[in-house]
Amino acid sequence: MEFQQSVGYVISNTGRKLNQRLQQLFQEHDVTPEQWSLLMCLDEHDGITHKDLAQRTDKDPANITRLVDQLERKELVRRVANPGDRRSQLLYLTENGRTNAHALAPIEADFVTQMLANISKEEIQAFKSFMAKIKKNVEQ
Repeated sequence: MEFQQSVGYVISNTGRKLNQRLQQLFQEHDVTPEQWSLLMCLDEHDGITHKDLAQRTDKDPANITRLVDQLERKELVRRVANPGDRRSQLLYLTENGRTNAHALAPIEADFVTQMLANISKEEIQAFKSFMAKIKKNVEQ
């Protein structure tokens, strides 16, 4: 079997291509797909800690710090001292951050619609189930 036919390669390569395309679609907003995922999480859960953001987005805490630094430089996110724990900060979207999150949401939604064209609801559900099983196996 050619390596390009292996399940791991197909998953990784497809994910990379999806990310590259979304990056192109978000380019004029100067936000990466990874940054956008944080904006969307904060839009739903404003005022959470770095740790909580990492857990909610399933990202490495060190990666979260780097991404939040980038978003803060772009004035999309602001950090506020946590009154309940001096060792942590709370993260909030700025008005510009919220505007960007909302502007990018329909772009991502259209991309997903295009990506799933000619794929049945049953196939999508089977795919989600398949991927959940793979994730569980990898995490064990």
